[in-house]
Amino acid sequence: MNKLYPSATEALKDILKDGQTLGVGGFGLCGIPEALIAAVRDLGVQNLTCISNNAGVDGFGLGMLLQTRQVKKMIASYVGENKEFERQFLAGELELEFTPQGTLAERLRAGGAGIPAFFTRTGVGTVVAEGKEIREFDGEKYVMERALVPEISLVKAYIADRSGNLIFHKTARNFNPPVAQAGKLTVVEVEKVVELGELEPEQIHLPGIYVHRIVINATPEKRIEQRTVRAAN
Repeated sequence: MNKLYPSATEALKDILKDGQTLGVGGFGLCGIPEALIAAVRDLGVQNLTCISNNAGVDGFGLGMLLQTRQVKKMIASYVGENKEFERQFLAGELELEFTPQGTLAERLRAGGAGIPAFFTRTGVGTVVAEGKEIREFDGEKYVMERALVPEISLVKAYIADRSGNLIFHKTARNFNPPVAQAGKLTVVEVEKVVELGELEPEQIHLPGIYVHRIVINATPEKRIEQRTVRAAN
């Protein structure tokens, strides 16, 4: 089975549809699938629900899709780096499901493991728990959280082999493995593809069974969110 596609647009054009739920890897701008997000923008699909730790920054990462008004709902744990995200939410133009960061990771992990729901103490007694089932275990209250299963997951890795076995680069791994595992169909953007057998089994961070399509972006921009510099002495 050939998982390698010539471009991000080619990998997405026959599967991406209006109203879908997308899982998107990354943390801030670290480890985001830049080319795949740009392809979603260019393909023009609308009314998307995006699951991601945050929504990039204004004009980059998922921020591009907010600018073009292609996202109707975000499921995220952080808003602060994106003023357009904040503006749309406060204006009632964007639905937002705030999820604590650890809970978001576990909801994705549960989705990939086939676990429909789990209980956690995080969020009990706050707006996070509103409308959710509360149970008591060993004298403590827990809130039930549902698993997340995106229809399509967009993931960034460093190296893939032709079967989709992945290696991530340091902290750019972040949310990418659970997003990949949770997706019904996972498309991964990598900087390099190697032949079968070139990766040592102990090197592989995520097995190819979770990967359906691969695209190469050999020179991603890897923009930095906040760069603080000072004059040289």
